[in-house]
Amino acid sequence: MPHHLFPPKHQSKQGGPFRMPKKETSAYATVQAARAPRPYQTRELINGLVTNFHEFHGDRQSHDDPAVIGGIGWLDQQAVTVIATDKGNDLTERLQTHFGSPEPWGYRKALRLMKQAAKFHRPIVTLINTPGAYPGKEAEANGQGAAIADLLVACADLPTPILAILVGEGGSGGALALAFGDEVWMTDKSMYSILSPEGFAAILWKDASRAKEAAEVMQLTPQDLLAKGVCDRIVPDTGADFPAALKAAVKPKLAELTAMDPQSLVAKRQARFRQF
Repeated sequence: MPHHLFPPKHQSKQGGPFRMPKKETSAYATVQAARAPRPYQTRELINGLVTNFHEFHGDRQSHDDPAVIGGIGWLDQQAVTVIATDKGNDLTERLQTHFGSPEPWGYRKALRLMKQAAKFHRPIVTLINTPGAYPGKEAEANGQGAAIADLLVACADLPTPILAILVGEGGSGGALALAFGDEVWMTDKSMYSILSPEGFAAILWKDASRAKEAAEVMQLTPQDLLAKGVCDRIVPDTGADFPAALKAAVKPKLAELTAMDPQSLVAKRQARFRQF
């Protein structure tokens, strides 16, 4: 196992006790780090993970969603389906992607590509950085909730490996829709929560200014979620060279998952999520 990864469980492979990483920053500092711009663009991350990436567009029903980038690339000799959320790199792109918040056709595009991957037993890697699904009127009118639900139902039975990696924000069902994986990884500059700390504070205390306090209560940091088994590994985000480091970590895990019998893979995935 690469030295830059924490063990997936609370014990090392040698059976010794696993010491949790020391919590050096506040939960809200983690939120700020998750929201901060990355030193690499989403497409740079994809191209660092796979070569000859061929992007697919559209959900075969209505639109294409620029907030979801999906396609096929090569991880050395292995064909892999990669699906990533994208926040955009300038104001125009950020408005087009709703700052990384997918619409129904984005989730339906992801579902189309996942079913295609399953047909050819091609492993799937999802790269998640989204504050949540877009809550606009048109999105709701066109089945936002149903699109997320359909994706979750499909992932529960998909007979091909799924590795989900949170590389920034992981907000609510919008993130969960792409995180129904055999393993869920987080970078040390990511978060995963049922909603934003501001939204949590506004609902619980009627005061969004208590977001820092809410972040602590929500236990949304990678360290908190690793301890609870919600995520399986924490991968250090090393900045500009992170795409190459991520590839080195992903390759052996996909080989391990691909070697599993599809029925056993699905049963294990379902058991993982049933415990919650």
